[in-house]
Amino acid sequence: MALSPSSPPSPSGGSVRLLVVDDESTVRELLRTALRYAGFEVEAAATGEEALDLADRRPPDLVLLDVMLPDMDGFEVIRRLRAQPGGGPGGDLPVLFVTAREARQDRIQGLRLGGDDYVTKPFDLEELIARIHAVLRRTKAEPRAGLVVGDLELDPEAHHVARAGRTVRLSPTEFRLLHFLMANAGRTRTKGQILQSVWDYDFGGDRSIVDTYISYLRRKVDTGEPKLIHTVRGIGYVLREPHS
Repeated sequence: MALSPSSPPSPSGGSVRLLVVDDESTVRELLRTALRYAGFEVEAAATGEEALDLADRRPPDLVLLDVMLPDMDGFEVIRRLRAQPGGGPGGDLPVLFVTAREARQDRIQGLRLGGDDYVTKPFDLEELIARIHAVLRRTKAEPRAGLVVGDLELDPEAHHVARAGRTVRLSPTEFRLLHFLMANAGRTRTKGQILQSVWDYDFGGDRSIVDTYISYLRRKVDTGEPKLIHTVRGIGYVLREPHS
């Protein structure tokens, strides 16, 4: 496999910094070497505690996280990142799982907890790098215009969502999906359109990821009445105001 070096920009203006979390030294070194050659800055951690400490002291632009770690599993790591007080640096930190745990329930669990993508081992390095770029594009390049649909408000600059004045905390991918639906309020969008616009990647044709994330959004923004997110059977989804 041939990798060509590049210099992907960071939202802060420098090179993109990645944090690789894996207890297997061979995998850590493989990723560290390949990703540095691809133009990224790379730090590495072998345990969950080490990863949390590094993410707190010097937040990376993205975390590549294994599920099977010696002190806590990767699911607990992302739980702690997402639960940081006041949003913390880990609240919006993009997380890409890279793990040998390939069961469907593990994939769903990782995404439900706020993971932005899930790659199973063995992986292709070129594909992994493409997924890293896709996650960074969709989580860092938010449009600036605020959106309001009914009592639902979204502010891209502040990365803030509120429903009826109540703050709603979303993962980066949930936020991106909600922004897409609100920007297209009243217009039905197919799963293919959602995948292309929100994920910028086709997940190998697995469109069920759209259904999974729609259910997450409903649990967070549609807990009361009126419901805003609607299924259009056989087509896709639409976000619309009541009676519109």
